Amino acid sequence: MSGQSLLVPGELSPTRSVPGSIRRPEYVGKPAPTPYTGPEVQDADTIERMRIAGRIAAQAMEEAAKHIAPGATTDELDRVAHEYMCDHGAYPSTLGYRGFPKSLCSSVNEVICHGIPDSTVLRDGDIVNLDVTAYIHGVHGDNNATYLCGDVDEESRLLVERTRESLNRAIKAVKPGRQINVIGRVIESYAKRFGYGVVRDFTGHGINSSFHSGLIIPHYDSPHATTVIQPGMTFTIEPMLTLGTHEYDMWDDGWTVVTKDRKRTAQFEHTLVVTDTGAEILTLP
Repeated sequence: MSGQSLLVPGELSPTRSVPGSIRRPEYVGKPAPTPYTGPEVQDADTIERMRIAGRIAAQAMEEAAKHIAPGATTDELDRVAHEYMCDHGAYPSTLGYRGFPKSLCSSVNEVICHGIPDSTVLRDGDIVNLDVTAYIHGVHGDNNATYLCGDVDEESRLLVERTRESLNRAIKAVKPGRQINVIGRVIESYAKRFGYGVVRDFTGHGINSSFHSGLIIPHYDSPHATTVIQPGMTFTIEPMLTLGTHEYDMWDDGWTVVTKDRKRTAQFEHTLVVTDTGAEILTLP
């Protein structure tokens, strides 16, 4: 694995503005969102609106990823995604969510998730996860992917490739009538082939008009995840695999989660709707 020095917090830029014409999620300006009490199965109109939100989120992530290169800052990636979402009438869901200060999460190398974009300069050989969620027409679309920055070592490249494959396998396992834990079982059994850790404390989630509905999608084989999958359910799958332990530490910012052994980690995510025969990905560019 790359022998690069570990990450340290950078400097935050001022909060980016969102045009007043763009509808805000209800949690903006509040310490926490109002708990979701609606159904996990969505109607056709909600799903169609989520397709729009998902497409914008995927395209914003794709635009930001074009700027991943040695010398770029994670704040610059945030700016690109922020402007793309605003230009397309969407609110960046993370901005102001429980006080999060930026419009995407940028998680580099040993950061598992929720890295805050700042003055951190990307280096040749880094791996960079971008997590982008868009809110439009009253619903959210959430996706993330891990990208290679410059010349990345083989161990890290394989981690990224296999984490993407674990998501693909998990999506194929989604079928009405199965329990949610089939998702984590597929991911964990695949990750174990390579000796990877599977992060347990951060999970996929139900998503709709609520950013996080309360439905939990573990990425390991949890005996508690017995909810039966039904057509019309909308949720994310977002496996986080590590080269070492699945245990973690959190930075003093209260957001940035890093592997306890500081080994590298990768993640991929899509928002899905369950169909009569499987799952449709809603976060495609």
